Amino acid sequence: MNDDAEHPLLKPAWRCRTCGIAWPCSVAKRRLLGRYRGRPDELVEHLKALQTEATGDLTKLYGGKTPNGLTERFIGWVKAR
Repeated sequence: MNDDAEHPLLKPAWRCRTCGIAWPCSVAKRRLLGRYRGRPDELVEHLKALQTEATGDLTKLYGGKTPNGLTERFIGWVKAR
């Protein structure tokens, strides 16, 4: 799923195609917050689904080892706001 046309998700690496950093990058996070304004529970559910997909892709890329910090990367930033 592409949540931002200017900072799109590059799969299966789960990196921002523009920034090259782990997705969601700061621009994608701002866009997601705007898109789900007033509906934080829906945003968290959306991000949980993306985290599940990312876990599968990244585990394959890392030779069967699940990367650390995926919950913080996908969901932790929302709860901190």
